[in-house]
Amino acid sequence: MAANCIPSKYIANLKEESKEDVKLSWKVLGFMLFQFCSTSHFCLAQDYDTEAQPTLPEGQENCNGIFVSYNFISRTKEYPHVKNATAQAWAFKATATIMNTGTYVLQAWKIFIGFQYKEILVSAGGAVLTNGGDFPAAVGNGTFISGYPQSDLETSIDTAGDFNQIQAQIELSGTQFGLRPPRIPMPKTIKLVNDGYKCPAPTHRKTAMYVCCVRNPKYKAKDLKTKFLPRQKGDLSISYDVTQAYGNNYLAQVTIENSNPLGRLDHWNLTWEWMRGEFIYSMKGAYVREVDTAGCINGLAGQNGTLLPETMDGSKSESVFQVQVFKLPPDLNRTAIYPPQKWKIVGVLNPDYKCGPPIRVDPTQFPDPSGLQATKDALASWQVVCNISRPTEGNFKCCVSFSAYYDESVIPCDTFACGCEDTEKCNPKKPAMLLPAEALLVPFANRSAKARAWAALKQAFSSPQAIALINFENWFTVIQFKKAGSGYEKLYSFNGTLLTKLNNTIFIQGLPGLNYLMGEVNGSNPKRDPNVPGKQQSVISFKKKRKHGINIAEGDGFPSRVFFNGEECALPTRLPIGSGNRCRLHLVLVLLFTIMSLLFIEIHN
Repeated sequence: MAANCIPSKYIANLKEESKEDVKLSWKVLGFMLFQFCSTSHFCLAQDYDTEAQPTLPEGQENCNGIFVSYNFISRTKEYPHVKNATAQAWAFKATATIMNTGTYVLQAWKIFIGFQYKEILVSAGGAVLTNGGDFPAAVGNGTFISGYPQSDLETSIDTAGDFNQIQAQIELSGTQFGLRPPRIPMPKTIKLVNDGYKCPAPTHRKTAMYVCCVRNPKYKAKDLKTKFLPRQKGDLSISYDVTQAYGNNYLAQVTIENSNPLGRLDHWNLTWEWMRGEFIYSMKGAYVREVDTAGCINGLAGQNGTLLPETMDGSKSESVFQVQVFKLPPDLNRTAIYPPQKWKIVGVLNPDYKCGPPIRVDPTQFPDPSGLQATKDALASWQVVCNISRPTEGNFKCCVSFSAYYDESVIPCDTFACGCEDTEKCNPKKPAMLLPAEALLVPFANRSAKARAWAALKQAFSSPQAIALINFENWFTVIQFKKAGSGYEKLYSFNGTLLTKLNNTIFIQGLPGLNYLMGEVNGSNPKRDPNVPGKQQSVISFKKKRKHGINIAEGDGFPSRVFFNGEECALPTRLPIGSGNRCRLHLVLVLLFTIMSLLFIEIHN
């Protein structure tokens, strides 16, 4: 009935509007279908998208080994601003990256960066100086850096391509001199220095350089029984063994072993630096001289802190002490143990040791404390290897003088061979003044804080020779000759040993009861007479058959190297000259040491 009431005109209009609505709905439906398809494809693409990967440097894709790169980031002019371009300081920032792109795990990685613009390295995030030095460090001649805390780089195969485990990035900041923009202060070279790898010359770009180091096929690596590195050899080895571990503390045993046949440490002083806020709660076998974040430990360990070489006394070549270390959050679990870094060890008038970073090694084995024939492994062990560095010019603690029967004068130590602290009062380049023979035992004011040695040459080479030595217990001295050493026959009053495996070195020490060198004493009249050093002396004889082929005038009769208590002495740059019969000569060595007291060694007929 209602439909009949609708006017026909209205019905006609309604039909026309319905047609328009149908046309419009098809347009809307088409637009919605297009949007739906686009969205569907976009969603499908997102479902199969992979995680974004870091951008790989040029050359890294084809590297099957260890990829090392250096990237210069920025540079800023530092104060003071000077007109001299070579003296202007610039702060720089750079990154060094080392990545394992091979199939072998890289343990204890170490790289060399060949800086060349008087750089001073202020920080290296993610690494430490391999020699244990502190920042800031002068690295103008290049430097070695090692990883910390990430010292090992796993393979991509074993980690499913986890960049956090196969790559280490070092943030470098420092100061460089003498190179202003637009030139870029790039290093000479960069390379991996781990054993078993060889690196070609790096590829240089404007602000970057990189190199791919591959395994050396000729290198035969030892089969590892564990995942840790084998113990390394060095002049001095320090073992840091964790024997017990708890939540917030652990017990560690530190063992110092002297492996160098000529090395020695008297009253050793060991220092390290805690990197995560640890502190020593208690200690046995040593004592802490300074209480701060950088542990400073003085040795006791049963022999008054003295480490002798095995060639002298093997029972005194090792020191051991124990420490209880407490940790701070977030390292409050038994497995969170980090060894200290920046190890240094020094002695009194002893060689200069340079120590590397601690390397994780196979656990040390200890005898079972119950007395059973069993061994007990340490929970974790690290090894620090230290090597003796040869003194440089002006940094010696001991020096030598030469004299001969055919020259009335004595050639003393080179001028300030042991250093010149105030160049305004001394000239280290000025030739040393010749001395009369009777002045050998007179201590000189400008050398009173150092040690001295004199070597004298006179009379027949076929006859016996002598040596004299002050205030040191269990002293020893070492003499090396280029040719004469192999003819060593006998040492009188002292105990002498010819070490044929060490370039025919003559190792000399005191006999029982004669191994203590007395100190310097006042003269008869302290106001007038100089101090008198104590001395010991003996005679050395050489076999006649070794006389042939030895040219005394050319220096074969004088020692080529002299050591006292492991410390190498500076030798004169001149030799005695004169005329006379030089065919029959005999050697006399005189050593005079001053370090709070004087030590004198004389060799004569």
